[in-house]
Amino acid sequence: MPGQVTLQLESNVATLTLDNDGKLNAIDSVMWQSLRAHMTALNDDPALRCVILRGAGDKAFAAGGDIEEFPHVRGTVDQALTYHDEWVAAALDGIRACPVPTVAAIEGACIGGGLEIAGCCDLRIAGRSARFGAPINRLGFSMYPGEMAGLLELVGPAVLLEVLLEGRILGADEALAKGLLTRVVDDGEAITEADASARRIASGAPLVARWHKQWVHRLTRTEALTDEEKRSAFAFLDTDDYREGMAAFFAKRSPEFKGR
Repeated sequence: MPGQVTLQLESNVATLTLDNDGKLNAIDSVMWQSLRAHMTALNDDPALRCVILRGAGDKAFAAGGDIEEFPHVRGTVDQALTYHDEWVAAALDGIRACPVPTVAAIEGACIGGGLEIAGCCDLRIAGRSARFGAPINRLGFSMYPGEMAGLLELVGPAVLLEVLLEGRILGADEALAKGLLTRVVDDGEAITEADASARRIASGAPLVARWHKQWVHRLTRTEALTDEEKRSAFAFLDTDDYREGMAAFFAKRSPEFKGR
């Protein structure tokens, strides 16, 4: 029976849960396609302020792809291209392209495809016993280039090569030191802390969060900002949220942002 990716919407925060019972939430082809579809829909939601990604239960975020299905879903080059490019890489690109902040809440195993998903999120919060890696060198296949992009952007070539070439499993503290994680919390607290992080994000001006993501990604490109881009950086001056934020500051009250 295939796994599932469930969506829960609470106010302006979405939670996507990777759920493959009995397989440590290993991500099968149905789940990759579901994740891609969910991200496509969420990325077009103007009211959304944050997305949390997590695994069902407390044993794993996701213990990689569902290897048992590989012989029949990616047995040929054409099948492999469909699987890895149209399903997996497209789902990961959907996370990276999400206009609102994304938070990965990680308990337990975060391996292979699970690590790829977490690496595409903006924040990654893990329990102290969480484990990380991509030991596919022991299985005789390489990571698809389209799946490397998020991890490469996150930790750079040296750390990514260490992860892939050694195939070693890292503990949370080492993953934090290497830049794979944002913070480490006590076991069982990752979901709670991710929820708290999402609430902090959602309480801020939503347009500002989107602009911050946009500019951080833009500044990773080498081209100098154009004059038009520099002017667009001050688009906030024409928003109600800017006027509300300033008014709240001077009135010494909490702002109420509307996203416009």
